Amino acid sequence: MNFTLKVWRQANVGSTGRLETYQARDIPTDASFLEMIDLVNMHLEEEGKEPIAFQHDCREGICGSCSMMIDGVAHGPVRGAATCQVHMRTFTDGQEITVEPWRSAAFPVLKDLITNRGALDRIIQAGGYISAPTGGARDANDILVSKADSDAAMDAAACIGCGACVAACPNGSASLFTGAKIAHLASLPQGQPERYKRVEAMVAQMDEEHFGHCTLYGECQEACPKLISINVISQMNRDFIVATATKKPVTQAAGTG
Repeated sequence: MNFTLKVWRQANVGSTGRLETYQARDIPTDASFLEMIDLVNMHLEEEGKEPIAFQHDCREGICGSCSMMIDGVAHGPVRGAATCQVHMRTFTDGQEITVEPWRSAAFPVLKDLITNRGALDRIIQAGGYISAPTGGARDANDILVSKADSDAAMDAAACIGCGACVAACPNGSASLFTGAKIAHLASLPQGQPERYKRVEAMVAQMDEEHFGHCTLYGECQEACPKLISINVISQMNRDFIVATATKKPVTQAAGTG
């Protein structure tokens, strides 16, 4: 198969980017999208040209690092798949394909198709964990969890933090990502002691990172490679309302003012 690629090239954060055209020739139908770029890079290096920079690791839809906009769609045309899981047989022979990095103010372009998604890490660091001392390892059935709660937690925990939800959202919101991380722990007994403190801290960090506000447009769940539902956003909003409504007001100490 043969393709014409229009790929975003940008030297670094401070430079101006541009689309450059490349030819992808004799690409096997069973090649993944990343393998296709590998072949293009091999030819570029043979010609003494700089290869296209892009992120990758597991190439199995697990790590979420292969973040690309393909013809304006986060991760490409295959629903429920990361870029590394998209195969070239999905496209038409001779097709022109535009490849760009995530487009979000919170994800500055480091080089070509590589963006800095550290903002998502900082949201996790703000509260996406449990710190309750649990002692040694316990038997699996010591804390009973209903199947409904277990399923909800597992569905939310499927988030791989790729940032497709942010790139696809017209508002640039990270609410699906943040909601998934909050809903995962809020569905389990282990997450209850810090449930409301957690949602306050993570939402505050999300706002500090200058992500847009969620209007439940729904494009995030369509772009998500793990098909996480926007129901996690509803749960995040409910928990945030409870957290702020039940928060004790700060009282002024006697003798101050």
